[in-house]
Amino acid sequence: MEKRISLIQMDVSFENPSANFRKAEGFIEEAMKDKPDFICLPETWNTGFFPKEELEKLADENGNTTKKFLSKLSKKHNVNIIGGSVAVKRGDQVYNTSYIFNREGTLVAEYDKIHGFSPSGENEYFKGGENLCVFEIDGVKAGIVICYDLRFLELIRSLALKGIDILFLPAQWPHPRLNHWKTLSVARAIENQMFVAAVNALGTNGKLEMCGNSMIIDPWGNILVNAEEEEKIVTSVVDFEIVKDIRNRINVFKDRKPHLYQL
Repeated sequence: MEKRISLIQMDVSFENPSANFRKAEGFIEEAMKDKPDFICLPETWNTGFFPKEELEKLADENGNTTKKFLSKLSKKHNVNIIGGSVAVKRGDQVYNTSYIFNREGTLVAEYDKIHGFSPSGENEYFKGGENLCVFEIDGVKAGIVICYDLRFLELIRSLALKGIDILFLPAQWPHPRLNHWKTLSVARAIENQMFVAAVNALGTNGKLEMCGNSMIIDPWGNILVNAEEEEKIVTSVVDFEIVKDIRNRINVFKDRKPHLYQL
């Protein structure tokens, strides 16, 4: 089974949701020229990462604006949208939340980022999620994590053990840790024998500059496409038969000895 996946590497305007919604819509319209099955957005594309003083005011109340926006576009274009993530206010808490919509414009899954990046204080401003996210869409079994979650191999192995064939990874990953972004994304694909669609942002927040390099990585660790550090859309065909092939050739999951592992 083959699917076309488009990653939108977007220069996110800091503290300007209205501009970012307009830009995201333009990019989604542009991406449809490649006739993708999936379109993926980066992390916190509504506000940037992250406006501490204005976060509660700028966060999308219950995700209502974002859900209406993504539902309309996925249905209009008959495309699955992995909605990156947005800052969402629910009650008196703000979450870093991803929404996933199918071709009919139906919300099929949502995920709250579990691990807040404590060096920047994200964990103090965003409430962390408590649930893993696995979903089936367009016949593909998938999972999603957000940015800093990438560093927690136990989380991603837990998703892999639930049988996912692709991991979606929206992020706002900065310089100077570009090497970590590339190395960890490739490692997660190899060790879990699955595709990784890693879509990063561009843009700046004070001295923090996002490093781009959105990638689609196959289960062998080959980078199928890389956006480098330009604001652009990149698209690749993904053949999910490769997942079955590598898991038959190198049967890591069968050969595991979890009774010896202490986590």
